[in-house]
Amino acid sequence: MNNSVTSATYIRNLSYSLRRRLSDFLDPQNRWRDVITSIRKPSGELRYTQLHVRRFEGLVAQGKSPTVELLVDWGTTNSTVGELVDILKSHKLLAAASVLLPEEAAVSQETQPASPAVETNSRLSTRLLEETETRPPSDISVLQPQIPQESSEPDQTDGFSSFLYHELMQITGNFDDRPISDGGSRLGEGGFGTVYKGLINDKPVAVKKLNPMEDISLDELRVQFNQEIQTLKVLKHENLVDMVGFSCDGQHPCLVYALMVNGSLLDRLACLEGSPPLSWRRRSLIAEGTASGLEYLHSNHHVHRDVKSANILIDEQFVAKISDFGLTRASAKRTSTTMMTERIVGTRAYMAPEALRGEITPRSDVFSFGVVLLEILSGLPPADEKREPQFLMEMRYDIDDEDEELTFEDFLDSKMRDWDLSQVESVYSLACNCLHDRKVRRPVIKQVLLELKGVVKSISLDSEAQQ
Repeated sequence: MNNSVTSATYIRNLSYSLRRRLSDFLDPQNRWRDVITSIRKPSGELRYTQLHVRRFEGLVAQGKSPTVELLVDWGTTNSTVGELVDILKSHKLLAAASVLLPEEAAVSQETQPASPAVETNSRLSTRLLEETETRPPSDISVLQPQIPQESSEPDQTDGFSSFLYHELMQITGNFDDRPISDGGSRLGEGGFGTVYKGLINDKPVAVKKLNPMEDISLDELRVQFNQEIQTLKVLKHENLVDMVGFSCDGQHPCLVYALMVNGSLLDRLACLEGSPPLSWRRRSLIAEGTASGLEYLHSNHHVHRDVKSANILIDEQFVAKISDFGLTRASAKRTSTTMMTERIVGTRAYMAPEALRGEITPRSDVFSFGVVLLEILSGLPPADEKREPQFLMEMRYDIDDEDEELTFEDFLDSKMRDWDLSQVESVYSLACNCLHDRKVRRPVIKQVLLELKGVVKSISLDSEAQQ
C-alpha cells in the first residue's frame, strides 16, 4: 500500500500494483460492473453506457482485467481516489476500498449493522448467511465464487451453523495447544491457522482458528475466511471436506469441519504416530479421489491454488477430501481460465512456473497434483533441506539420468509392498506429464482422472484374479 495515496489522488496516478490489487477484489463475480454503472459525468449523466460495459466484458476473453482497464480509461479524466472509494463504499465493497484508503473503509465497517453471527439465535444467523446471494455482500463477502451451473440458487438445506466464539473455546478446552497425545486439543497446522479437536452433539469436529501471520493482515485473513465459506457453500462433492459451520464474533474467525480421523495424506505417508503404511491400492484410491475432487472444482470454474498432501485429508473409510479453500479463486464462466494476481500465494515445493509469475490457471493445480503423485509413489516429503535435490519434483531428473545412481525402483516407497510395476510406472509417467514446465503440455484434470481410474480398475482386476 502506497501511504501517499489520499482522497485527492488522481486515479491516473495509482500504481499498477494497486490497480492489480483492486482487480483481485473486483474481477471475481464481475463486481467491477457495480463500479462502472455508478460512474457519472460532472453533469450527472452516466459516463459509461451498456455498450461500454459490453466492451469491458470482452476484455476477459483476451486475458485482460476489466478492473485495470476501467481504471486506466476513467483515469484519463480528473477522477479521484475519493470518488472511487465513495462508489466502493456505496456497494459495500469495503475490502476493495481498504486497498486505497484503509482508515475510511474501517470507519464504514464500524458503522455497519452488527454481524448476524453475534446474535444468540444461531438459526437466524445461518439463515442470513444462506441469503447472501440475494442481498448486497458485506466487506468480507466480496470474493463470492461463481455458483455451479446446475444450481442458480443455493440449496437452503446446505446452510452452515453459526457458533459463538466462546462455545468453540469450551469444546476445545480454551484452544488447548497441547497435542492430542499429551491430553490437549491441538491437531496440527492448517491453512492460515491452527486446528483443534472438539465435540459437538457428541460428534468429533475439527476447529480451525485463523491467525494473522507476518505477511497476512487480519483483513486479508477475513477475506480467506469468507472465501472458504462461500466456496464450500456452493460446491458439494464427496471428495471435498465437509464444513459444519463457522464463528466470526470473537477474537479469531473460526471454521468448523467434520473431523477426518486419518488426518492428512502427508502425515499418513510419513506414518506419523505409528500409523501403518498405506498400501498401493489405498494410495491409488486416494489419488483417484483427489483427482475427482479437483475435476469437480475445475468443471465448476474454480482453481484451488494450494493443492498439496497436507491439504488432502482422509476420513475413516480412507476417502480423500480436499481441504483449505481460502486461496480458491472462481473464474468467469465461458471465458479465459487464466487470471493474474499481484499476490503470489501457494506452497513453493508444489508451485508451477506460471504460478510463480502470478498466473491463476487450472493447469497449475494439475502441476501441484503431479508433486502429490510423486509423494504417493515415494513416501517422501515434497521438500527436504537435507536432501539433494531439495524439491521432490526435481528428483525425476535424477531418475531419468543414467549417470545418476537413483533408479525408479529405489525411488518407490520401500514401505509399500503390494505394488505392480506396470501400475506404478503408469502413475509415475502421469506425474511427469503433470509436471511439464509448459502448462499447455500438461493434461487437463479430466484426463488425469481417467488414467487413475484405469490404474484402480487394473488393481481390482488383479485382486479378483488372485481370489
